[in-house]
Amino acid sequence: MGTIISRATAMAATLLCAATAVGCSGGDGGAPAKKSAAAERPVAVTASASARPSPSPTAVGKVSARSTSLGKILVDGEGRTLYLFEADKENKSTCTGDCVKIWPPLLTSGKPEAGTGGVKADLLATTTRDKGAKQVTYNGHPLYRFTGDHKPGDTNGQGDVSFHDTWYVLSRSGTKNTTPQRNTGGGY
Repeated sequence: MGTIISRATAMAATLLCAATAVGCSGGDGGAPAKKSAAAERPVAVTASASARPSPSPTAVGKVSARSTSLGKILVDGEGRTLYLFEADKENKSTCTGDCVKIWPPLLTSGKPEAGTGGVKADLLATTTRDKGAKQVTYNGHPLYRFTGDHKPGDTNGQGDVSFHDTWYVLSRSGTKNTTPQRNTGGGY
């Protein structure tokens, strides 16, 4: 079987190459550019439709479920797909650094809220990230969005293998959904 490069891995490589090119062209003799605080900020629960990082978490994190080609899966308050990362330990995120640039954590500054679609409030909680931010969890899985999902309903991160493990959407029961992503021809 030939080597398969996932769309997310290709996108991550493109973003990292672009960031490297910009950082090295700062006119300071090739010294690495300093990272801004904004570059490390994850997307908040109600981030903009463009899935760009938001400056701060919202007061309440809402998690709902919606029907997709992968079945009924968890989404944030804007209908954007939520994912689990297999490398995470129960209630503990291992996605840091460059990982959060591609897979921003779902954050809240309050108690997460069960929305529509059969989401179970007793499975919602938070975990504290390294720098003190509260990340929403569901059934012990820290939740993330994927920057390759451009609109509500996109599931482009499903089954992606990046940052040394696999990313999956979650069912309402809080388990990973391993249904393969269908290639719609969009690609990067």
